[in-house]
Amino acid sequence: MNVDFAYINEVESFDENYEKDFSTIIEGTLNHLHISDDIEVSAILVDDQKIHEINRDYRQIDRSTDVISFALEDSEQYYVEGMPRELGDIFISVDHAKSQAEEYGHSLRREMCFLFTHGLLHLLGYDHMKEEDEKVMFTLQKEILKELHMTREEI
Repeated sequence: MNVDFAYINEVESFDENYEKDFSTIIEGTLNHLHISDDIEVSAILVDDQKIHEINRDYRQIDRSTDVISFALEDSEQYYVEGMPRELGDIFISVDHAKSQAEEYGHSLRREMCFLFTHGLLHLLGYDHMKEEDEKVMFTLQKEILKELHMTREEI
């Protein structure tokens, strides 16, 4: 398994770096799900204004949000055998993450790791539109973060 991971911080006033944490989450998630394919994925940190624009322009939802994933594997025709799986992009609003960390009473690091894991699972085909799918996805998030020692109590 080879992971090509791009980490981009577009928020000038935010100097914390989560590249190592996100890389650990990618490897832990792939191991947990028994995925050995080579993959490509990117994380882009943005502010609320930028994620609002993305949400409005691409999802027709006129408000900011915490995380948006753009999966490139939505169609099986996209995958080329022998090439890395290009999973897609995860956009995380740093502003939303800060606010939610405060609201939920845990660290910003924990919130950023949770949002990245959530976005990564979306890229891997998981969703939470139906109650039974939500249970599966949210259980996976908890298991992955716990295995990586990134639970609420630990970070």
